[in-house]
Amino acid sequence: MENTILYAALVTVLSLVTLYFFITREPKNLPPSPPSLPIIGHLHHLKLPLHRTLHRLSAKYGPVMTLPVRGPPLVVVSSLPLAEECFTKNDIVLANRPKLFIAKHLGYGYTTLISASYGDKWRNLRKIATIEVLSSHRLNVVSHIRRDEIRRLMLRLARGGFGSYHQVELKTLFSELTFNIMMRMIAGKRYYGEGVNVDEAEAREGRKLIKQIVGNGGISYAGDFLPILKLVDYNGVKKRVVELKEKIDAFMQGLIDEHRRKKGEPELEDSMVSHLLHLQESQPEDYSDFTIKGLIFVLLIAGTDTSSLTLEWIMANLLNNPEKLKKAQEEIDSVIGSDRLVEESDVSKLPYLQCVIFETLRLNTTAPLLVPHASSADCTIGGYLVPRDTILLVNAWAIHRDPELWEDPLRFKPERFEGSGGEKQHKLILPFGLGRRACPGAHLAQRVMGSTLGLLIQCFDWKRVSEEEIDMREGPGTTMPKVVPLELLCKVRPSMEKLVPKD
Repeated sequence: MENTILYAALVTVLSLVTLYFFITREPKNLPPSPPSLPIIGHLHHLKLPLHRTLHRLSAKYGPVMTLPVRGPPLVVVSSLPLAEECFTKNDIVLANRPKLFIAKHLGYGYTTLISASYGDKWRNLRKIATIEVLSSHRLNVVSHIRRDEIRRLMLRLARGGFGSYHQVELKTLFSELTFNIMMRMIAGKRYYGEGVNVDEAEAREGRKLIKQIVGNGGISYAGDFLPILKLVDYNGVKKRVVELKEKIDAFMQGLIDEHRRKKGEPELEDSMVSHLLHLQESQPEDYSDFTIKGLIFVLLIAGTDTSSLTLEWIMANLLNNPEKLKKAQEEIDSVIGSDRLVEESDVSKLPYLQCVIFETLRLNTTAPLLVPHASSADCTIGGYLVPRDTILLVNAWAIHRDPELWEDPLRFKPERFEGSGGEKQHKLILPFGLGRRACPGAHLAQRVMGSTLGLLIQCFDWKRVSEEEIDMREGPGTTMPKVVPLELLCKVRPSMEKLVPKD
């Protein structure tokens, strides 16, 4: 009897062990992977800047590789054909977003346009964004805001710059430009520079919070990839994020409540919040305060930092390649002349200016890893199995420098986008993503960058502050800032003095 019990117990233990290894064994045919370490898995490979680290690893392990960290596995794609496979054949399967800590708390519980899972809720948010917020009609309604803010920037640059060069720091100016454009479009408010239309205390708090929103919106939480860290609040990250969440919600709700109180006032009439509150009256379920706050948050995250950083990279590239700057200036002189200022509608008539923007989006991709995707089911990429609940990163930075796609890929060469051959090149860059979750704000970003760059080149002569080339090193972050903020010398061009705004 005793032997029978021992035998039964042994069989049970062996069965459980076998079942455990069967359940926990890694699926076959996963993408290649670098060697891992106990406990931390592949986290030791993830050094900053991450897009460069992943590019180096992909050169060794291939254009699709897996990094099975101790949280959900990561798959990294670093070639255009595989990226296209992800967002054509696998577009629906990869249309989800990963359930990460920051997205949960700052993304209103995974309910914003960026963080929501693919489904009816997300489709409704996408429809609202593309039709009611970012459609050509809505962008045209608020075009006067972009024109006014860009010309205010011209005024600031012109001070001290009539007849002689003076030094300007462009990083801050571009950042304030894009913040003011977005906040005026959203809520009719300016928080930076002269003409601020709120009291100083609100402006100060608004500026502080906006910087926190942009600075924290895409940061990763290590506990997502090393679950043991969730047991403690390492460096107080969780506490800070929860506190920031409460401040953001109060700020957004304050904007909405103010618009309700001031309904019909002219300065708020064209704002996004006013427009959405009007729609809320007839469609309260689709346009709840909760939905409106999420849209405000997404526009601030996606519509400010990337555009301002791209403008900074553009000017750095042009001043390191002065012959390209001269060519762009000559195009504007020829097409627009010196009797009027470049308008937003003129950018389509300036193909070389557009080539300069495209080439910078290629060479200095400010969202180098795009927004992460998550698989809702098993799928294959490049013939490899990608299991359900895998996080997908697309290394757009690596794709944009792939020597199989680009001749002399490290060189700043806007001419590669010129003519009929340039049309093919346009399809090789993906700064705004691909597929159904591509950025719906691409047209707004292109309008802001095109008209701003056009006026910078038309109205001013530019020089480096020294004979040395501008430092093009990249800083850390989910967006890609310059390590050294861009400072240049500028003066008003003599032919434009009669048109450039003066005090």
